[in-house]
Amino acid sequence: MKVRVKRILPEEQSVSITTEFIKLESFLKLCNAVESGGMAKNFILNEEVKVNGEVCTMRGKKLRPGDRISFDGNLYRVEGASEEDSGQ
Repeated sequence: MKVRVKRILPEEQSVSITTEFIKLESFLKLCNAVESGGMAKNFILNEEVKVNGEVCTMRGKKLRPGDRISFDGNLYRVEGASEEDSGQ
């Protein structure tokens, strides 16, 4: 018997920030990918997080709108607040 497995790619989740940038460790907490900063630190240092397709081991990596993060089989995209929302 042959079995066909269809690989389903994870859907990218958009996460909005209201500042110019957010640190990687804080971003993982913001999008509820981890429960604490300590968990985020361990995952980052164990090379389990990718930023824009490359493994990142810097907890303080500044993420800006447009950056893409891959972690634990999930994809996230950083989005900035629109000009209307910021009152400009």
